[in-house]
Amino acid sequence: MRAQSLYAYFPSKFAIYDAMFAESNRELLHRVSGLVSAPDPKEALRERARIFLTFCMEDLGRFQLLFQRTIPGFQPSPEAYAPAVNALETAREAIRACGIEDARALDMWTAINSGLASQQTSNDPGGDRWVRLADEATAMFLDHYAPPTKKRKP
Repeated sequence: MRAQSLYAYFPSKFAIYDAMFAESNRELLHRVSGLVSAPDPKEALRERARIFLTFCMEDLGRFQLLFQRTIPGFQPSPEAYAPAVNALETAREAIRACGIEDARALDMWTAINSGLASQQTSNDPGGDRWVRLADEATAMFLDHYAPPTKKRKP
């Protein structure tokens, strides 16, 4: 498709980015949506990290558009940003399902996972050096934020 043809559908380059931003966040939301009713919320959180990192590694440009703000002057429209807010809300719900109520936990969760993705794309593109740390990072997150599990007396 020629650039001129694209502008028959989109009024500007930023409009194209906006559509890509919205569609990509809808795809991420779709991928994690099945985890909401998982029987083991902690395993679902681990799986969520794996899904997120796989999603990020599939397409470097998409990862940068969604999570690194590399396009000068681009800011997603409220309509394009809405799926991102929904995806973040599902992460908040997944964290709460693990018994975590600390408001800072969502910020830490996103920092851990986006940090792993950034390290992976920057320092081992095509590899798995940081991606394979997802389960360990999730375990450390849960150890720090989740309430202790009470053991039953025999």
